[in-house]
Amino acid sequence: MKPLQLLAVGPVDEKLIRHLRSAIPNCFPASCTVLPEVLDPEPTFHAERQQYHSSEILRLMQRFVDPDGGLLLGITAMDLYIPILTFVFGEAQMGGPCAVVSAYRLRQEFYGLPPDKELLSQRLMKESVHELGHTAQLAHCGDYRCVMAPSHAVEWIDLKEDKLCDACRARIEG
Repeated sequence: MKPLQLLAVGPVDEKLIRHLRSAIPNCFPASCTVLPEVLDPEPTFHAERQQYHSSEILRLMQRFVDPDGGLLLGITAMDLYIPILTFVFGEAQMGGPCAVVSAYRLRQEFYGLPPDKELLSQRLMKESVHELGHTAQLAHCGDYRCVMAPSHAVEWIDLKEDKLCDACRARIEG
């Protein structure tokens, strides 16, 4: 089981991070701890878009990577993007040590609906495991129930389960 460290990127609800710390090991083969540091995302803010560039956040996260190996998952409440897309729920280094996920567009409030903390936790968990799957060199899966299925809208996240399908799990464990 690989060690996984969670890193707050800007201010993040501590309950969300604690939930991920306890839930991720049930869905992804990694032991989980929380780093005490907080990464300042401001250098990655792009005023013209009013968003944070997720690839630049991944680059800043490199200084927190454990030199002895393991994975690093950044969690943020900021709106993320990459230049070719309007937004992203997260991004990962394919086969690398870092991934980042955002709760910003996973919140019901973003869509004009009442808050739902349980649904937010579920969505964030699914997106976290999805991005961690990319760090394990998993591509998108054709099984819409698999956590590795692509999510271009929040409704697609809700269709997924919070775990890898048998085929994806076999690729990681194989």
